[in-house]
Amino acid sequence: MRTLDDLRSDFDPVPGHLDAATAGVAPRRTARALREDLDRWTSGGLDVARYERAVVAARERFAALVGVPVDRVAIGAQVSAMAAVVAASLPDGARVVCVDGDFSSVVFPFLAQGPRLRVEHVPAERLAEAVVPGVDLVAYSLVQSATGAVLDDDAVLAAARAAGSRTLCDLTQAAGWLRVDAARYDVSVTAAYKWLCAPRGTGFLTVRAEAQDALLPLQAGWYAGDDPWASCYGPEMRLAADARRFDVSPAWQAWLGAAESLDAFASTDRDAVQAHAVGLADAFRAGLGLGPCGSAIVTLPDPDGRRRGALTAAGCRVAGRAGRVRVAFHVWNDGADVERALAALRQEG
Repeated sequence: MRTLDDLRSDFDPVPGHLDAATAGVAPRRTARALREDLDRWTSGGLDVARYERAVVAARERFAALVGVPVDRVAIGAQVSAMAAVVAASLPDGARVVCVDGDFSSVVFPFLAQGPRLRVEHVPAERLAEAVVPGVDLVAYSLVQSATGAVLDDDAVLAAARAAGSRTLCDLTQAAGWLRVDAARYDVSVTAAYKWLCAPRGTGFLTVRAEAQDALLPLQAGWYAGDDPWASCYGPEMRLAADARRFDVSPAWQAWLGAAESLDAFASTDRDAVQAHAVGLADAFRAGLGLGPCGSAIVTLPDPDGRRRGALTAAGCRVAGRAGRVRVAFHVWNDGADVERALAALRQEG
């Protein structure tokens, strides 16, 4: 198992980059793999077998990172497309509970089903109490994009078990800094380009064996076949028996990079990564007179954008979301980043 320092050494210094919640920074090994592949491609040496190995490696590393068997992991591209499989698989009249203000990729796939589904939105702090008998699915992000809040997952899952409801959890803003256990959910979805620092267009869906038959493989193509290279032509369809039946055809070059980034994170002490990110966030909060919150993401009211402007002027890369400024701490950050951000906000007043 690699140490936190080992992982930190994979990254070039990026002073002031406090925006992993928008997009991660590429480790040097990831960037190197992509550059080398561009050179091979330019010279006519596109190597499909290399891409295939990268997909296998990325799937294995993600499975290890989130604590599920590798046969429970499907590869995808975007959270919305993966969540749409779940939404379209629900029966007419199904009742779905979502978090009010959750990221749209978790919500829109259900709203897009129109009157076929009954979609309810409740505040994050009331999510568990809203999961009652008659709710078919509760769909939520473990860490909220707009606020950085980490939901009371234990309470939500206990309520779902008691009510007989299925669970869909988006781990995009969690996996990479927070220790997560995807086996807890019937389905999880994760975009890998944020905290896992993989190229955009790479993601994962996990599905428990007992929930798999409830999902329709609506995006099935050749890569969802039991043997993809024997599934290139119809009319017969033999889908993989495990979660690979929900695979989408991989964007080859992106998965070369994903394999490198996933290996870097999956082989590192996850508790140390979490302690580092949360420790910096809590130090930042303490400097503002706020108590700890247990999240790597700190958001502050910023309706007029003044705080974001002050941070940007001081060389901090941050995001504005839902009338708030969002500051995210990850493995490449250190105490100097905390001080830079605090100094900017103190000066702004």
